[in-house]
Amino acid sequence: MALNLRQKQTECIIRMLNLNQPVNPSGTANEEVYKILIYDKFCQNILSPLIHVKDLRKHGVTLYFLIDKDRKPVHDVPAVYFVQASQVNIQRIVADASRSLYDSFHLNFSSSIPRPLLEDLASGTLNSNSNSLDRISKVHDQYLEFVTLEDDLFSLAQKSCYVQLNDPSAGDREIEEIVERIVSGLFCVLATLAVVPIIRCPRGGPAEMVAMALDQRLRDHLLSKNNLFTEGGGFVSSFQRPILCLFDRNFELSVGIQHDFRYRPLVHDVLGLRLNRLNVQGEKGGMKSFELDSSDPFWVTNGSLEFPEVAVEIENQLNKYKKDVDEVNKRTGGSGGAEFDGTDLMGNTKHLMNAVNSLPELTERKQVIDKHTNIATVLLGEIKERSLDSYAKKENDMMVRGGVDRAELLAVLKGKGTKMDKLRFAIIYLISSETINQLEVESVEAALKESEVDTTAFQYVKKIKSLNVSLASANSASRSNIVDWAEKLYGQSISAVTAGVKNLLSSDQQLVMTRTVEALMEGKPNPEIDSYLLLDPRAPKSGAGTSGSHLKGPFKEAIVFMIGGGNYVEYGSLQELAKRQQPVKHVIYGTTEILTGVEFVEQLTVLGQKMGLGSVGAPSGSH
Repeated sequence: MALNLRQKQTECIIRMLNLNQPVNPSGTANEEVYKILIYDKFCQNILSPLIHVKDLRKHGVTLYFLIDKDRKPVHDVPAVYFVQASQVNIQRIVADASRSLYDSFHLNFSSSIPRPLLEDLASGTLNSNSNSLDRISKVHDQYLEFVTLEDDLFSLAQKSCYVQLNDPSAGDREIEEIVERIVSGLFCVLATLAVVPIIRCPRGGPAEMVAMALDQRLRDHLLSKNNLFTEGGGFVSSFQRPILCLFDRNFELSVGIQHDFRYRPLVHDVLGLRLNRLNVQGEKGGMKSFELDSSDPFWVTNGSLEFPEVAVEIENQLNKYKKDVDEVNKRTGGSGGAEFDGTDLMGNTKHLMNAVNSLPELTERKQVIDKHTNIATVLLGEIKERSLDSYAKKENDMMVRGGVDRAELLAVLKGKGTKMDKLRFAIIYLISSETINQLEVESVEAALKESEVDTTAFQYVKKIKSLNVSLASANSASRSNIVDWAEKLYGQSISAVTAGVKNLLSSDQQLVMTRTVEALMEGKPNPEIDSYLLLDPRAPKSGAGTSGSHLKGPFKEAIVFMIGGGNYVEYGSLQELAKRQQPVKHVIYGTTEILTGVEFVEQLTVLGQKMGLGSVGAPSGSH
């Protein structure tokens, strides 16, 4: 049974809308009960990719509001609240109850509500002047604090984790809080899927901290009698458990920065796909809003193709559509086809019926074709104006070859593209070079400054890179001194940019992360991953991070989680890996937040500023 995160989360939400009663087999809630839905901004983002307005009506929801908006009383109707467990939301609920806004309150928290907040809720409703305590029907912990964008893609929607974890001034307490938030989000995902995985990750850095804390959280939870993993999972999950592979963005920094020429990453990076929605300039002016998710067959089938192949595919679909329309016209005698012959009434009627039946499908196909034609046209404009194909190709060449010809390098930096495109290209040059050529780096900086690019992010990566080089070449005695010094100076980011070699793509241009996941799923001894931490929350605790050193591979299913920001390039790469395996495997990809190249470089800029590496030039985001 493949783990389908989108389906599981949607089922939980439908049950919540049905006042946490079991849903009838048809999948609709009890029609008789009309209700109001109240959510906060975070939970609105959880609902938005999963359930549309028309679906809400189907589940008896007639009105829906944000919790912080002023609302009028609505009598004789239950209210379903779906909010994060926060002090502000609790105060708002207490105020709503004391004003008797609704008949009954069904409170659903996106994660588990901490005891102090539960006590605030109880004392707040008790102390208010009306019978507000009686109005609170139920309080549920829903463990749904994550955003599912595809069947096998999720985000914890936790902003700026990369900056927080790599901030040189961050104290232990702050780091622990961030790790705790990530663990809480991952716990929600595992509880929704009802699986307890085997956990693997590289040692050191945020991935290990999250792995250890998650292992402990699962162990503590499994001790309770009616835990979340006994009922839901049943026989299936205990029979074949998935592997959870944790990585930290520094494991493969380049993927967060590189330009990519495949359709899905391009649409995200260039046009700003967010929560599966996209706003682009329409052909006749004005903005158009499009939805891109699993209900769009073209998006599902062609998302991983290079952009030129997508353009060809749109053309093919259009020709096929025209042919099918002509065929319908011919059969029904429209547009110059055969005239109706009164003698064969039955035959003509049959053709007409077929034509009528095929209309909805043809209309839908045309809408999908028009949508992608519109998106591809806007993309093409950006590609030409910014030479994005050339950026993608040259960056890839640099990563494979480990460097680039200086004349070529400077030509790109002085050519087309936004300031941010140039900055990203320069950072990829830094990451891909095995050694730092001082003269070359200076000419790159000069070219960036000439284009008025803010080079703070470039300086930051250069600083980390040179630190790594000195680490690699130092002997063991001086090495420990450098490590001490570096950790004081850089906090977590000691391993930020591993020397270029490790970051090179392998010969088949697979991402390092994908190659590592493949090895972890095989579960065989392998020098690349033998040192990885192995934790099994269901096994008795043993020595340093190898609880039960038996590997239960090969694994059919993996959950891969990137701490510090992920992207559609990694998602696509893992999906290709899953399809390529025989028999086909299943990989879910998740991250603390999904970032475009621009957004990630902005986080590097913030870290550079925190380290006092400012630079002259205009803000990097501007064109």
